[in-house]
Amino acid sequence: QVQLVESGGGLVQAGDSLRLSCAASGRNFETFGLAWFRQAPGKEHEFVATINSGGMTYYANYVKGRFTISRDNSKNTVYLLMNSLEPEDTGVYSCAGALTGPDYTKEAYWRYWGQGTQVTVSS
Repeated sequence: QVQLVESGGGLVQAGDSLRLSCAASGRNFETFGLAWFRQAPGKEHEFVATINSGGMTYYANYVKGRFTISRDNSKNTVYLLMNSLEPEDTGVYSCAGALTGPDYTKEAYWRYWGQGTQVTVSS
């Protein structure tokens, strides 16, 4: 069993930066993919970014060029660096681990989930 715990959320102003962390417990962290999703109030979960075991990264169009996902296998941690934050980026950010299906943008295909961390961007 793998547990994921996010941290680093908070209240920032538009244009600011924030770095989220997601620490994993359990074995074989380096073997599975990881992702970040977010959920704004009243909206469904939406995909943000993913990184596979080989370090390949993919981003949603609405964060491409502003957000960077990375992983440190020695620390069992995945990060999300968010630059040029916009009010539309407000939401609960959750990390996910272990892709089990063909579409990394779909939450149903991720096995493990953290509890989420709140990010609020004021205008």
